[in-house]
Amino acid sequence: MVQRSLSTNLSKNTALFHALLPLDDSFDLITRDLKLGNTPAYWIGVNGFCKTEILQQIFSDLQDPLYTLDSEIRDLPRYVQSKLGYAQVSLTSSIDTILQNILSGPSVLLVEGFAQAVIIDVRTYPVRSISEPDTERITRGARDGFVETLLFNTNLIRRVRSPKLTFSICSLGAESRTDVAIAYLADQVNEELLDTLKKKLSQLQITSLTMGSKSLEELLIKKRWWNPLPSIQLTERPDVACSYLCEGHILLIVDNSPAVLLLPGTIFQFTQSPEDYYNNPLTGTYFRMIRFLCIPVSLLLLPVFLLLSAYYPEITASLQLTPVSDLSPFRLFFYVLAVEFLLDLFKYSAALSSSRVSGALSIVGGLLIGDIAVSLNWASTEVLFYAAVTMLANLSLSSIEFADALRIYRILLVVTTGLWGLPGFLIGLTLVTVSILTTPTFAGFSYFWPLFPFNGPALRSLLFRRPTYKAQPSKVWSRGHVHHT
Repeated sequence: MVQRSLSTNLSKNTALFHALLPLDDSFDLITRDLKLGNTPAYWIGVNGFCKTEILQQIFSDLQDPLYTLDSEIRDLPRYVQSKLGYAQVSLTSSIDTILQNILSGPSVLLVEGFAQAVIIDVRTYPVRSISEPDTERITRGARDGFVETLLFNTNLIRRVRSPKLTFSICSLGAESRTDVAIAYLADQVNEELLDTLKKKLSQLQITSLTMGSKSLEELLIKKRWWNPLPSIQLTERPDVACSYLCEGHILLIVDNSPAVLLLPGTIFQFTQSPEDYYNNPLTGTYFRMIRFLCIPVSLLLLPVFLLLSAYYPEITASLQLTPVSDLSPFRLFFYVLAVEFLLDLFKYSAALSSSRVSGALSIVGGLLIGDIAVSLNWASTEVLFYAAVTMLANLSLSSIEFADALRIYRILLVVTTGLWGLPGFLIGLTLVTVSILTTPTFAGFSYFWPLFPFNGPALRSLLFRRPTYKAQPSKVWSRGHVHHT
């Protein structure tokens, strides 16, 4: 059975950690035999996580006869309090706590004669520079974004200088031991939601959070395959996270992930953009209306065009939607489906390509292949036009996950419409509606708040960009809790 607490014998403690950690095999685990006066000690740390200059100064002082007047250590807590004032220090006898600290960055000092280890936190963090997120760019406003280091992200949220701001931390994953911080304002948070979240996190039995915040999202809300709409909003912008925090939401910050989860989630969150609030109210409202209009355009334009052109050409001719009248329904269906996948291919390849070539690849490639496809009768100019408008409407949506879900719905509508005409369109529309209505949320909060349960002031703030002095967060707003059996 593995020893779960330290012994007073330094040799036994050293042998124990050699058995628990690959100290002789892993090059980044470093150790050091020390003499604190006449008392033997043993130090363990991870190379790259420790500030070498501070550790050198600490060890130099502890081994200096003029600094360490006592030749032997008789009271470890008092010794730590009087001699280690240059770092964040704590004592523990738990093997699990020691292992977690070593692998998280703090180093450990084992001292002969004591069943406690000294945790010395002089961590340094490997981190990339703070920059604006690529997926949430705006024309004006703050240019900072979250990074992969949890402590840096909590510091970015500390721009909310409220004494009620609380960060509660826990570790998830039997192997990864990933730190997850829960951020909330104690006077604004929904206590029921907070308790449910903490209980849910404590009950998660997982090996590791492979994909960071995205993995945690899927663990918190288990969705069916027919629910592509996102249930939790993710943001990489500190200003967006702080805005939701002040409205009573809870933030989940996952170490090694630049995306922060916002709880609870509603469908209207994915239609918002920080760009609205960096413009004046009239301009912000105008662009918000444009974005709302892009949702039905992205979802229905191509399926409706296919329905009218393939099965009701007389209506198409009367509305002058397209001059094409000699294409069979099957051929037109093939055109629409081919162009749909072609545009998705361009978008996907441009997103994964280097920024130096992605712009040229998407524009020049689209023009060339589109022209050649028309020349070879693999597509028509009308289909390319409506597909391009659909793609622009899809790209205008601020949430990538929400836009991708609409793309899946649109492909379903195109397939059902192309195969069965008007009945297929109605069947596809019914399936899409059922999928949206059955989208699960965390803790049973309404996905359609403030539309259901209805809340007039909150709905007006979502539809219209209100002046700042009228849009301050209010505790009166109820976000609507739906109990599921």
